[in-house]
Amino acid sequence: MRKWSEAFQVASVYVGTIVGAGFATGREIVEFFTRFGFYGTAAIFLAGVLFIVLGSKIMLVAIDIRAKSFEQLNEYLFGRRLALVMNIFLMLMLTGVCAVMLSGAEALFTEQLRLPPRTGLVFTVILTLIVMAAGVKGLFAVNTFVVPMMVVFNFLVMLLVMNTGSRVFAPVVSSGWEEGGKAVLSAFSYAAFNLALAQAVLVPMAAEIKDRTAVKRGGVIGGLLLTVILLSSHISLGTLSDPASFDIPMAVIVEGTAGTLYFLYLLIIYGEIFTSVIGNLYGLERQIRSYLPIRSLWIYICLLSVVYVISLVKYGTLLEILYPLFGYISIGFLFLLLIKPDKAR
Repeated sequence: MRKWSEAFQVASVYVGTIVGAGFATGREIVEFFTRFGFYGTAAIFLAGVLFIVLGSKIMLVAIDIRAKSFEQLNEYLFGRRLALVMNIFLMLMLTGVCAVMLSGAEALFTEQLRLPPRTGLVFTVILTLIVMAAGVKGLFAVNTFVVPMMVVFNFLVMLLVMNTGSRVFAPVVSSGWEEGGKAVLSAFSYAAFNLALAQAVLVPMAAEIKDRTAVKRGGVIGGLLLTVILLSSHISLGTLSDPASFDIPMAVIVEGTAGTLYFLYLLIIYGEIFTSVIGNLYGLERQIRSYLPIRSLWIYICLLSVVYVISLVKYGTLLEILYPLFGYISIGFLFLLLIKPDKAR
C-alpha cells in the first residue's frame, strides 16, 4: 500500500507541475490542440503517451544516475558543455514561468475578483513561503488537494456542455495531411515544453523517494490523468464556434452553461497557478542549493523577490514571449530523452 500511496503523491505533483494558468483558462489547449479539431483529438492521445513514457523515464533515470537536480540529468543527456547552457536556460525559464504564474494570479484577483492591485501578488508570495517552509511535504499536500478538484471540475463542465455538441470528434474532410502534420508537431512541442520544465520538480522528487516502482506507477498515473484532463477540456472547448477568439475560453463556457460554478472555476485556476509556482520554485531551490550552502527559506525569499519584479510585466506579454521560445528549444531535450537508455551505463 505504501508504494501505491507514494505513486499517487508522485502523480499529483506531476500533474500539478504540468498544468498552469494557461491550461486552466483553456487558451493553451486551444493553441496546441483544439484549433486542429479532430486531428487535435488524436494529438492529445499522442501527447498522453509521451507524458506517460517520458515522465516516468525522467524519474527512473534520475534514480539510476543518482541525480539530485536537473543539472545532473541534463549533463547525462547533453554532455557537460551543452548541459551548462541548457541548465542556465532552464533556470531562466523556470524563473520566467514563475513570473508568468504570479502575474496570472494578479490578473485573477484584479480582473475577476475586483480586488486592489498587487493583492494577488502579495497573497501568493506569502502563501508560497508558508507552504515551501514544509518542504516536499508541503508540495505533496497542496497537489494532493488541488489535482483531484481539477479532474472532477473538468469532467463536470464537460458533462454539462456535451448536449450542445462538440466538433472535436467530427472527421476532417478538407484540411488534409498538412493539418494533421501540424497537429502531430504540436503534440511533440507541447510534451517537450512541459516535460523540460517538469524535470526541475520530477528529478529531485525521484531522488528523495528512491523507489523505482513508486515513481514508475506515479508517472503512468500522472500521464493518464493529464490525458484525461486534456481530453475533457478539449471536448468542452470544441463546443465554442471559435474558441481561439477568446483569451479565457473556458470562462465563456462556464459562465454560459454553469454560472453557479464560476467561483469554483476561479478557485481551480488559482490552485493550478499556485501548484506551478511552488513546483518550479522547489526545482530552482534544489538546483541553487547544489551550488550554495544557503538555508532553503532564504533561497525562496530571494527567488520570490526576483520573480515578483518580473511579474509586474503584463501577464499576456510574458506568456506570449516566453512560452513559444522555450517550446522550440525543448524539442532537443525530448529527442535525447527518447533515445537514452533507462539505466546509466
